[in-house]
Amino acid sequence: MVKPFGELVYSPENAPEEVKGKAETHAPKIEAPEKVKAGEAFKVTVKVGPHPSTPEHSIRWVELYYYEEGRAFNPVFVGRAFFAPGYMEPEVTFTMKVQKPGVLYALAYCNLHGLWESRKEIKVE
Repeated sequence: MVKPFGELVYSPENAPEEVKGKAETHAPKIEAPEKVKAGEAFKVTVKVGPHPSTPEHSIRWVELYYYEEGRAFNPVFVGRAFFAPGYMEPEVTFTMKVQKPGVLYALAYCNLHGLWESRKEIKVE
């Protein structure tokens, strides 16, 4: 059966029973302020794990998106980081600015356990 791509992305809330136990070590964790000032830079750290970092089993990349309230076409691609197995830990910090409130979405790809997603709401003052 052909599924829409969104159904292939796991999250702690929707993971099927056979992978639910992997959520803690595979779903990306987003560290960012809950409230920011419009147009002012702030840090967003995305990390995954603890997780192995071997060629056979590792987090290969993380992507960050922003769903901006009121924008006609969402989400906005913010950035991507690649991780070399054995050399890198799956953690990256982005510096970004927003004008309107929205939701950060992080994706992390494990070469063994697939694509995982998490999100965090951002308020703008």
